[in-house]
Parts: sequence; structure tokens; C-alpha cells
Amino acid sequence: MTGLFLKMGALSAAAMALAPVLAAAQEEAGSTAGHPLPGQFHLQRSVTPIMDSITAFHDGILMWSISLIVALVLGLLVWIMIRYNAKRNPVPAAFTHNTLVEIAWTVLPIVVLIVIAIPSFGVLSDQLTTPDGERKYLGSNIFSFGEVEVPAPELTIKATGQQWYWDYEYVDQGLALTSIMMDEPTRTAAKPNQPRLLAVDNELVVPVDTTVRVQVTADPMGVIHAFAVPSFGIKIDAVPGRLNETWFNARETGIFYGQCSELCGKDHAFMPIAVRVVTKDEFTAYLAAFEGGDYAAANATLAAVQ
Repeated sequence: MTGLFLKMGALSAAAMALAPVLAAAQEEAGSTAGHPLPGQFHLQRSVTPIMDSITAFHDGILMWSISLIVALVLGLLVWIMIRYNAKRNPVPAAFTHNTLVEIAWTVLPIVVLIVIAIPSFGVLSDQLTTPDGERKYLGSNIFSFGEVEVPAPELTIKATGQQWYWDYEYVDQGLALTSIMMDEPTRTAAKPNQPRLLAVDNELVVPVDTTVRVQVTADPMGVIHAFAVPSFGIKIDAVPGRLNETWFNARETGIFYGQCSELCGKDHAFMPIAVRVVTKDEFTAYLAAFEGGDYAAANATLAAVQ
């Protein structure tokens, strides 16, 4: 029995040691992907300061905390099974309480929760506080309390959840478009290299290295949705009659995908979000064409999505 436990412990240690290597290899393999990869078990690759904080929080404090807790609980279980089984301990102890142990198992979880709560509140605050050009953000060091400078928003997007698709509006420019998921035959013909169930007919186009304010709501006669793009580290409810707000500043170009993450009805799984990040010059040309015509004319100024 003891040999079995030792082998299990060795295998667990090996798996924990290999986990960061596998995660790094997986991230490198999908370094250009803005969507989940087959077999992925790690967070999606970060391209914003907020997602940097979330990744650092997850891979640092949370992973170490849960690993230590699992190791402690496993060790206690193994020790109890070996030391206090009926064969080795035929006469059980008569006491039922231990004041020191009860204080310890009450205080230690409180300490763990405090350690987790402090940086998590910082990340949440950053998600919901639109930059003003002066306030700093946590960045990848979640204990720095202000390492990353983010400029004030240069673009405001309004995202409205419909049943079941998304409407987008460039608020200051008075321009709007509708984004609907492509069915499989259309995707295969028009955008064969884009992910199934995530490719859309019209992507939301934004410039790189630009702070984008995102106002999120839902149709007044509709239901609650949620606007979420994992690579950006944003997720916020779209509530009928309410205007919620978040932001992102993407440092890389490409198409980054998300989905409605609120159970909103029968087609909940079929209202993806696709944000195309382009260079500032490309966005200027895109916006000029959009203002002078329609989305198709504006989209024609960009490289075709395959």
C-alpha cells in the first residue's frame, strides 16, 4: 500500500513539473491564434494589460495556492489512511475536539482568501475603470499596484446583444454594423481558415495600441447576454435597459474571438464575437470608407479574411 502511494506521489509531482512546460509549448504552438485551440487547457494568449494581470494572477497566486492545498489535503489523507486504519490503530481515541486544530483550520482559510482577494479586487477594479491617461494599471505584476500606463480612450464602441447576434456602433462616428455567425457552408466557402462556430460575416474593426471604451447593453425587449473576449480579458453583462462599460487596449493585430457567456436562450451558443485589430493607418482608411459608404466598402480596404 505504501509503495502505491509513493508511486502516485511521484506521478503527481512529475505532472505538476511538466504542466508549465506543456502550457508554454501549447501557447507557442498557438501564438497567432485569437481563439481556443484543440486540446487547450491553459488560458488564451494575452494581448492586453488586463489579460496580462489575469494570466499572472492565475499562473501565480491561484496555481500555487491550489497546488499547496491539494498537496496538504492529499498528504493528510494518506497519513490518516496509513496511521489510523483499523489494523494499526485497533482502539480509536476517545476525544472529539482539539481547540488548536479548530482555530488553525478556521484561520488558515481566511488568510488564504485574503491573499487571493487583494490582487483579484485590483484586477476587477482595472477591468471596470476606464483609463483616463493618468491612472496606472496592475499589468503583469499584480502586486505592483501601478506599473502599466494606459492612454485615455480614443474610440468608443457600443455593443448591443440581440437574439441571437451582436450589433456594434462606432458611437462618435455614428456608424453601425451587425455581426452574425456564419453557417458552415458559408464559412467553408468564404473564410475556410477561420474557426467553426466563431467566424462571423462582419468583424468589429478596431486599431492596435489604442484604448477602446466598450459600452455594453442588450435590446430593451430582449434578454441578458454577456460580452466576453478571453484574449482581451474582458467579460461584462449586457443587460436590457442598462449600459455597462469596460475597455481594452490590444497590442497585436489579428482577429480575436469571444462568445456570449450568459445563458440567453436557444441560440446562445451561436452568437460569437469577432474583433479584428488592424494598424492605425488601416483603421483610418477603413473608417473613411465606412463614413462614405457601407461596411462592405470599408471592409474592402482591409486584407481579405481567409
